[in-house]
Amino acid sequence: MANTQFVKRIQDIMRNDPGINGDAQRIEQLSWILFLKIYDDREMIWELDDDDYTSIIPDGLHWREWAQDNKDGQSLTGDELLDFVNNRLLPSLKKITVTSDTPISKSIVKDAFIDANNYMKNGILLRQVINVVNDVDFTDPKDRHLFNDIYEGILKELQSAGNSGEFYTPRALTDFIAKTLQPKLGERVADLACGTGGFLVSTLNILNNQVKTVEDRENYNRAVFGIEKKGQPYILAVTNLLLHDVDNPDIIHGNSLEKRVTDYTDKDKFDVIMMNPPFGGSELPVIKQNFPTDLQSSETADLFLALIMYRLKDNGRVGVILPDGFLFGNDEAKINLKKRMLNDFNLHTIIRLPGSIFSPYTSIDTNILFFDKTGPTKQTWFYRLDMPEGYKHFSKTRPMKLEHFKSVEEWWNNRNEIQDDAGNYKSKAYTPQELADNNYNFDLCGFPTETEEVLSPEELMSKYKEERAKLNEKIDKTLGKIKDLLEEDD
Repeated sequence: MANTQFVKRIQDIMRNDPGINGDAQRIEQLSWILFLKIYDDREMIWELDDDDYTSIIPDGLHWREWAQDNKDGQSLTGDELLDFVNNRLLPSLKKITVTSDTPISKSIVKDAFIDANNYMKNGILLRQVINVVNDVDFTDPKDRHLFNDIYEGILKELQSAGNSGEFYTPRALTDFIAKTLQPKLGERVADLACGTGGFLVSTLNILNNQVKTVEDRENYNRAVFGIEKKGQPYILAVTNLLLHDVDNPDIIHGNSLEKRVTDYTDKDKFDVIMMNPPFGGSELPVIKQNFPTDLQSSETADLFLALIMYRLKDNGRVGVILPDGFLFGNDEAKINLKKRMLNDFNLHTIIRLPGSIFSPYTSIDTNILFFDKTGPTKQTWFYRLDMPEGYKHFSKTRPMKLEHFKSVEEWWNNRNEIQDDAGNYKSKAYTPQELADNNYNFDLCGFPTETEEVLSPEELMSKYKEERAKLNEKIDKTLGKIKDLLEEDD
């Protein structure tokens, strides 16, 4: 089944259900249904590999026990299916007992359903959705490959589904950052606000090509770590890791900022951290108290940047997406963060990204900061990535692609100053002293500001009349042609 056909069938069915209110609820509904189906398929494999395997899902609640339609008229549907899902399935999965000894492969079931809801009110339509999902065999390599396309389709819709867009970072960005940081088997890679797991999957795609031995496969299985606060993106992240052969997806359903940063020890640190922290939001005052006084900020992205600094190993490396507001921000916390980055870390590169990458979720301009823990900064290179030729902006139908980073990749290993035709710097290196002398304003090598000619009221009215006259002339000509055609038909 083609990706577009699968998604369209689900859309068409759910749009007829009175309980589904918009794309965000439809995606959330589909997320837990897909998780249950994929988890059941994985359990079939685990049962074959381990004769003593026992499932954490209670008897009668496995996908194969209630969701399969054997075309014998006995499958659950209508009010009976709704009663089962609302009053038995979801409540039981939320109440699963988990202890510190429970393997991650099992505890993720409870975490996945803590915030899950059934929005559908028509049991017949719910049965139809389940049957569409049942048509995909996720143990079959061909269908598992199909899910990658389905998953990408869901994530692209997330981007335009209201606030849900905050959980999705375009694949081109995650792939570029992962490719640039070059994770290796044996390293631990983290995203401390992982959303739907885009950075983790981009990492796994790179690491999978490095797997040659059984030991390599074990290192692959424990290579990535994530934390996600919200339930729906958590389910999608875990589901995608299961489909990438990570049997114990080490993703925590929680808030990375809830622990005092000074309590982290070496075992809590990572070789590589790549992330797109939430920005524009704020945390409760009690969360700010988990950070040193000089780094306490009302901006969530600032707190995550401070967290990264405390969870990065010596010689570790980072790729983090931050809004323009961090670059030119001059409040105390931002200034102190910038000073610490220059003094305690090697902030070697800042990529200025073109606008509309996260459109329509947000129009905020963003940047990628690359730094590592190898010593203080000697110089920081800025590079402006211009909008690709032929693009005025990115959109759902014309998203950013990995190929759009080609100019950065060519420049990366052979860095040089570049000026555009207007004499503005597109690429330039600055020393820490130069940045300090600029009052730690990192808004450098930015995009030229377009200026618009401001006309006087008289000139504006004259221009309007002129354009209106031209338009009327075009309309009259078109109407004349239509009249001529009609007369010919007579």
